[in-house]
Amino acid sequence: MISLSLSFFFLETVVPFLSRPALPALLLPNGQHLFSANAICQSVNYTHSPSCVVICSYEHKSVKSWFDRIAAIQSCKSAAQKVMQGKGLQGMKSYLQRQPAPQSSQCSDTQSFFCTRLRFSSLFFSISLPQEGKRNILLTSALPYVNNVPHLGNIIGCVLSADVFSRYGRLRDWNLLFVCGTDEYGTATENKAREEGLTPKQICDKYHAIHSSIYKWFQIDFDFFGRTTTEKQTEIAQDIFWRLHKHSFLVEDTVEQLRCETCQRFLADRFVEGICPHCAYPEARGDQCDKCGRLINAVELKQPQCKVCKETPVIRSSKHLFLDLPKLETQLEQWLDKSTRTGDWTANAKQITRSWLRDGLKPRCITRDLQWGTPVPHPDFKEKVFYVWFDAPIGYLSITANYTDKWEKWWKNPQQVELYNFMAKDNVPFHSVVFPCSLLGAQDNYTLVNHLIATEYLNYEDTKFSKSRGVGVFGDMAKDTGIPSDVWRFYLLYVRPEGQDSAFSWADMALKNNSELLNNLGNFINRAGMFVTKFFEGYVPAMELQQEDKKLLALVSWELQQYIQLMDKVKIRDALKHILNISRHGNQYIQVNEPWKKIKGGETERQRAGTVTGVSVNIACLLSVMLSPYMPTVSQTLRDQLNAPQSCLNTMLQGTGAFVCSLRAGHRIGTVSPLFQKLEGDHIEALKKRFGGQQVFYGSLWVPADAPAPAAPAAEVNGVDPEKAKQLTQAVTEQGDKVRALKAQKADKAVITAEVAKLLDLKKQLAVAEGKNPEPASQKSKKK
Repeated sequence: MISLSLSFFFLETVVPFLSRPALPALLLPNGQHLFSANAICQSVNYTHSPSCVVICSYEHKSVKSWFDRIAAIQSCKSAAQKVMQGKGLQGMKSYLQRQPAPQSSQCSDTQSFFCTRLRFSSLFFSISLPQEGKRNILLTSALPYVNNVPHLGNIIGCVLSADVFSRYGRLRDWNLLFVCGTDEYGTATENKAREEGLTPKQICDKYHAIHSSIYKWFQIDFDFFGRTTTEKQTEIAQDIFWRLHKHSFLVEDTVEQLRCETCQRFLADRFVEGICPHCAYPEARGDQCDKCGRLINAVELKQPQCKVCKETPVIRSSKHLFLDLPKLETQLEQWLDKSTRTGDWTANAKQITRSWLRDGLKPRCITRDLQWGTPVPHPDFKEKVFYVWFDAPIGYLSITANYTDKWEKWWKNPQQVELYNFMAKDNVPFHSVVFPCSLLGAQDNYTLVNHLIATEYLNYEDTKFSKSRGVGVFGDMAKDTGIPSDVWRFYLLYVRPEGQDSAFSWADMALKNNSELLNNLGNFINRAGMFVTKFFEGYVPAMELQQEDKKLLALVSWELQQYIQLMDKVKIRDALKHILNISRHGNQYIQVNEPWKKIKGGETERQRAGTVTGVSVNIACLLSVMLSPYMPTVSQTLRDQLNAPQSCLNTMLQGTGAFVCSLRAGHRIGTVSPLFQKLEGDHIEALKKRFGGQQVFYGSLWVPADAPAPAAPAAEVNGVDPEKAKQLTQAVTEQGDKVRALKAQKADKAVITAEVAKLLDLKKQLAVAEGKNPEPASQKSKKK
């Protein structure tokens, strides 16, 4: 039996998308706080129940049946979830108070005490708020649109880049709040709901869960991941609207709009496509051309088409409200001059913003003839909702408000708070012009963006991502490849489109994994740790530094300082190269000094082997810290293997950077094992084929795009369907290749089991199509 301390619970508390120590918390008598539902449940039992001293020992007599506590634990979890869903502290309290008191016949005395204690316990928010004397950073990532499954380009363009900077900022001891959420209003949601036979609310619930799951798998560590379809969104958006109205920054006008008579609706900008009137790009949207970046009014498009039915829309008139951008232009230019001069704006963000100003600002419509959106509170426009690009950026504020009722300390505090926005370049104008103008016009001391970080586009191989054509990897597919999320993170960050468009390539991903991760980084780290284990019984040896060692340490320190300078400027891709440079220096250092040979020599040579090993394992510890923002699981695994002290995370990235000896002589490391696996060529080829658009979806099967269409029922003879059998044979072959590749990669057992199940199901379908018995014949026992 092991008695567990409160510190253990404190370390083991993780709540999805609320993993910072600034969450719903239980205040303990000793002044500590617990943050997750499970930890709170465990703590209440542990500290207050006389009959439950050691709750994790199932065999201990004093432990009541674990299953007796399920109801109480679920009650606590549900209450915590109310907070996560934006209900706030009052929502949690009201939920707990509505729960019936447990009856003695339904639960143990321990559970009754637990339920009562929980219902009236001092649960409260320990939230992240700006602090005096600290660098306070409010970090947002462009809100992903809820009805689309994000592809790799979407992920690197906003949430992953923001996550890396957020993790880095915390290592730098900045006081940082990272918020994001799904953008849920608009025509796209209405159309998706129509396609799937659901209500817009059901679509939002479904895809919000999909987004949450994807980002969780990619280890995106939000402080809060919310959504825009909340009461707070309506409240804050309407308040900003009335402030703009009060200060005369709204104008009315009758506008011509495109209306699809087939669909019987006005077409939102993104649901009409045509030829750009400026550059003749054939797939320009109704609000902006992706090629030349110019603003477009949908009626200006040449040969417009409704994206839903492909029919040509007609022009109709409708009265709308506009944000008077020309009236705000002087204020905007003054603010932009200061922000772009003092902040870190990417070159493309500055260029795109300048192009908008160069052309002169025009009034921008903020209302739409839709149903699914934030209602316009003006009585003359009660049948309309806010245009999504007026409404959506306000989601940053409302999501923060659902995180804490003290949200104004972040969003109305420009003197104390720095705001970072992360996005792809197509979102720039709305974050650098439209949204700032809304906040400037509201005249309520809003925090405006100080650092606008925009990426270029990530393409897939030599084309664009396309869900409909089966081209490219989308977020919900990545985890089915058998490749760990940390490897995905590494490669996407390695090819991050910082200064120009870049492309995801399967061959290049395999090359970078096998060369940079396996042969460079992994090789150095594994050798350093193995030398400690093999030559020095797991203890870091004493180090007597020579000039060569000092030269290496100076070089490593320089690389660390370059890493910090680049990360401070959000040059994430460039900073990653300095991590790999350090491991290259380390590999060369080991190779030149050959500690595996010197350990067999005399005392002087053995001492030299010890110094080289000690220096190397300390460099490995530094790498674990520098890797933390990029590859959090690998970083933690490495620190566990090295048994590294927590202090290493809190010291090496402070100031300009300090490479300190964290693993001193005599330090005992843990068990060392390889951090990376090789990506085999056949596995990569199978994945490239799978995601290259060669397949289409028939029923429940992916089959080659050039295969004949499924045979009509009349072609079947006695249940035999030759055409379908042909398609299934190909599918079985490809699925078999996939299973073999996963096994060769030693992928997670659960992943392999799931793919084997798919293979067996395909074989059964093939047997049916061939007129055979789908169930294997039972084997008779052999006679002796």
